[in-house]
Parts: sequence; C-alpha cells; structure tokens
Amino acid sequence: MGYSPRYHAASLAAVFLALAIGILIGVGLGDNVLTKTKRDLEASLTGDLEAARSRSDQLSAQLGRSNEFAQRVYPVLVSGELRGQRIGVVALGGLPDDISNAIERTLQPTGGRLVAVAVVREPPDRASLAGQLSATRLADVATNDDSVEALGRGVGRQIVRGGDLLDRVRSQLMSRASGRFGGLDGVIVVRQQPAEVDPKDKASIARLESGLLDGIAATGVKVVGVETSDSDTSSVSLFASHDLATVDDIDLVSGQVATVFALLGAEGNFGVKGSADRLLPDLLTPSSQLPTPPAG
Repeated sequence: MGYSPRYHAASLAAVFLALAIGILIGVGLGDNVLTKTKRDLEASLTGDLEAARSRSDQLSAQLGRSNEFAQRVYPVLVSGELRGQRIGVVALGGLPDDISNAIERTLQPTGGRLVAVAVVREPPDRASLAGQLSATRLADVATNDDSVEALGRGVGRQIVRGGDLLDRVRSQLMSRASGRFGGLDGVIVVRQQPAEVDPKDKASIARLESGLLDGIAATGVKVVGVETSDSDTSSVSLFASHDLATVDDIDLVSGQVATVFALLGAEGNFGVKGSADRLLPDLLTPSSQLPTPPAG
C-alpha cells in the first residue's frame, strides 16, 4: 500500500501538534513547580529572618542586663580602693573626650583624685623649647635628638615629683595643662598622635615619648597606659615596651576595673584585644584590708 504526500504532511502536522501540546503542558507544570518553589523559599527566608530577629532581640536584652549588672557592681568593687591617692593624666598628642570621660568614671567611686592633666604637644616646638632652655645643658634641643629624649626624661620625672624644669617648659611643651603636678601617687597615660605627621617630625615625637615614659616609670609610681576598645591604632606595644601596665578597653567596665587595679600595682596587659594577656588582673586586696587571721 503506498503513502501519498498528503498523508506524510498530515502525519508531520500531527507530530508537531503533539510536541506543541507537550511543551505547553510542560511549561504550565513548570510554572506551577517554580511558583510553589518560590513560595516555599520565601516562607523559609521569612521564617529565618524572624528567627534571627528574635535571637537578636534576646541577645540585646541579655547584653543590656549584663551592662546594667556591671555598672551596678563596679562602684561596689572599687569603692575606696584609691582613697587619698593623687592621680595624674599624661596625654601624648591629644586627649580624646571619650577617654577623658572614661577616666573620670573610672576614678569617681575609688576615692582617688584626678589632680593634674598634661596634654603634650606633638610634634614638639623644638625652636621654642631651645629658646627657653638656652642657658642649660639642653640648649641644643632644637638640633639634637638626644637632648629631646633627655628633656622628656626630666619632664617625666618632674610631672610626678615636681621641679624647675617642668615649670620652665610647661607652656612650650604642653598644649594644655591643668592642676598641680608633683606628689603624684599614680599616672594614667593616653596617646593620640596627629593624623598627619611630617616624616622629619616622627623622630622627635618618638624620642620625646620615649623619654617621658621612661622618666615617669623611673619614679616608681604606678603607671598604666590606656586606650579604648575601638581605637583606630593601638599604643599597647609602646606602653608595654616601657614596662607600663596596659588596658586596651577603658571604655568598658572590665577595663575600668583593670585600670584601678593596675594603679594598685597589677602588672600585665589587660583587655579584649589580641595584645592582652587576660581580661582582668587578679583582684588585689590591700594588705590593710585583709582579714586578721584567727588566734592560735
């Protein structure tokens, strides 16, 4: 039996029609599947987001309670620990408001008194200092880096003990100074270098800072270098290289506790950054407050 061209054409038409119907059905089914998948995905993501928000709210509430607890406990923990002590602040380059406020909060319940604040000018005005020191062995401070460091050592000692050299250069060396220096029992050191420093001034700043820190430490008073937990650059390594105790989170209650006990004699690097040895020092108890052992 033969097949006519018309038959072949009809057969091909039927095949193409079947394919078209199949494609349309497939697309319809696919759209249904995709739509369902999209709905399921949206529901899943919405659920995850709501769960994350709920968890965030829980953590925020826990953090708030922890902060409230710390704020309430802090005054009790450090009450009277520095009673009668005269504390000074030496700020290298600048004294940011947040650190100044944190220091005041730190000392407030301790009984210690903030009696002197010195903000050291960086870079130093070496020409002005040379004019003020023209009749002394430091007359070449404008050109001799060794004299810059020697000046720093002398001023560092006299910030703690008082003296004529500090009185002579106070207005030239410091951009701000208040209170009475000398007779200090402890010193808190802060550092905030200028944002832009001429390369030729870096050596002057480094030698002056080194001399100041060595001079303060040489007096034997308790010294602690502090900064905030979110400071852009850290000065812990500089402070530690001059055998100062350090606290890298004075904006936190833990850092305020560490600062108080560093002023009582705790040694080490305390805080939350990688340079810290631990969060807190051992909580020191002055010997006068230790309980009397029972007789016998």
